[in-house]
Amino acid sequence: MEGKYVIVRSSGSGVWAGMLKSRNGSEAILTNARRIWYWAGAASLSELAMRGSSKPNQCKFPMQVDEVLILDIKEIIPTRETAQKSIEGVQIWSEH
Repeated sequence: MEGKYVIVRSSGSGVWAGMLKSRNGSEAILTNARRIWYWAGAASLSELAMRGSSKPNQCKFPMQVDEVLILDIKEIIPTRETAQKSIEGVQIWSEH
């Protein structure tokens, strides 16, 4: 899955979406990654990975980070191109 846009669920830092740079056991490095703090318009992460969100205005995805090391991974779901575009197209959610 390296080099693909994925959704990663971990026990400690929640859910992330980004390009999988590398994976070592239960650790992974994502680049151009966004935390999926809250999503709407998809019943599950699996649906989000396949279809994206039908309600992007209700999603809360903070700004992208260049790189993140995610520990204690529980699952990695490759996304379809449509879902990637949907996730990347969600307006940045911020408290500012």
